[in-house]
Amino acid sequence: MTLSLAFTLALGLIIVLSVFGLPMGLSMICASVLYLLMRGQDMGIVAEQFLNGMYSNYIMLAVPLFILAAEIMNSGTLSERLLKWCDAVVGRFRGGLAQVNILQSIVFAGMSGSAIADAAGSGKMMQHMMTQDNKYTPSFAAALTAVTAVVGPIIPPSIPMVLYALVADASIGYLFLAGVVPGLLMAGVMMIQVAVTARTRNFPVEKPVPLRQLPKMTWQALPVLFMPIVLMYGIYGGITTPTEAAAVAAFYALVVSIVVYRSVNLPDLYAALLTSAKTTASIGMLIAGALVFNYVVTVENIPHSLSAVLLAWDLNPITFLIAVNILLLILGCLLEGTTILLVIVPVLIPTAQALGIDMVHFGVVVVVNIMLGLVTPPYGLLLFIMTRISGAPMKDIVADVLPFLLGLIASLLLFTFVPDVVLFLPRMFGYGGAGL
Repeated sequence: MTLSLAFTLALGLIIVLSVFGLPMGLSMICASVLYLLMRGQDMGIVAEQFLNGMYSNYIMLAVPLFILAAEIMNSGTLSERLLKWCDAVVGRFRGGLAQVNILQSIVFAGMSGSAIADAAGSGKMMQHMMTQDNKYTPSFAAALTAVTAVVGPIIPPSIPMVLYALVADASIGYLFLAGVVPGLLMAGVMMIQVAVTARTRNFPVEKPVPLRQLPKMTWQALPVLFMPIVLMYGIYGGITTPTEAAAVAAFYALVVSIVVYRSVNLPDLYAALLTSAKTTASIGMLIAGALVFNYVVTVENIPHSLSAVLLAWDLNPITFLIAVNILLLILGCLLEGTTILLVIVPVLIPTAQALGIDMVHFGVVVVVNIMLGLVTPPYGLLLFIMTRISGAPMKDIVADVLPFLLGLIASLLLFTFVPDVVLFLPRMFGYGGAGL
């Protein structure tokens, strides 16, 4: 497979501009313009790709709406009430606060769809709770918060799965269902690791909340706990599409925060809207750049050329998935996850389809890989966020992350080689995919 001079220079321009600090979305747009100029094509193609990709795709609306829902929840007391309930349930065991961290991420995952929102929101409170009175080291608390946030976009709703559905033309509803069991299994692996580590490192036992208070605390947290149920029933009960469910999530978070808990005022709401707009604009620019550059990749016929090369190597589905896992884990050390999802994954999809790999199964494997990239040094975005929040040295956080990362990679191998783990729930709801 040979690359044209125009495409080679375009790739080089992306690398150079990125090194000098230009956002990846703008770097891809500039590289695409250079390619089109060198090929003598109409510059209007850039605007055409923007319009076709950004404004004619209904599922794109889900991204800003899920972001807004997460920001509203972080602005009010929803996260705080959730933490209190989790503490009442599992805080009584040795290493209980660490288990609380994992449990709250499972519940919060059913509301936000964003690992960054999880870490930046409830993660701040967990960091404070775990390090108070020197119960846990700042590095361990930060490491655990980072790896638990990884579960967020795997358990539905999930912004990365929405983006994967965009590039793979897969069903968002079935992708959401496919993420439930893998997400819970990953959380279960972390809980087992915490339970073992708690005894070896003699983590503290928290003062147990009396069981008689649990019904009252559950009642107080019920509006928060009920939100994932509302979303899932809306989608799989045929009431809403996943995009409409994102709007329901934002509206539900707003009503609960303002009417039920009365914890969000106008300045808080304005701040949440502003932060959501900034985040959405950042993601939107990256998507726009990827759409234009993907057109360039298609013109170069790279997906089909790569597919032909890989098929000529006589790969079977298992060896291809192993290669994809290795590739995405390595790229996760260097690139931002959304870039991998929008630029690299579309090139791999034709080969996966040619090998008969189910697109929902492949989507979950891809998303899990990309989420692991968030806690993989040296680039891992969640590592940088938790370094800033905790003040702990990066090397100490990485040392505490590695055992959890190994456990999560073992989980990834299970999802890769046993598609039934991923496709079990979708098939219960009528999905006809065949797996490998």
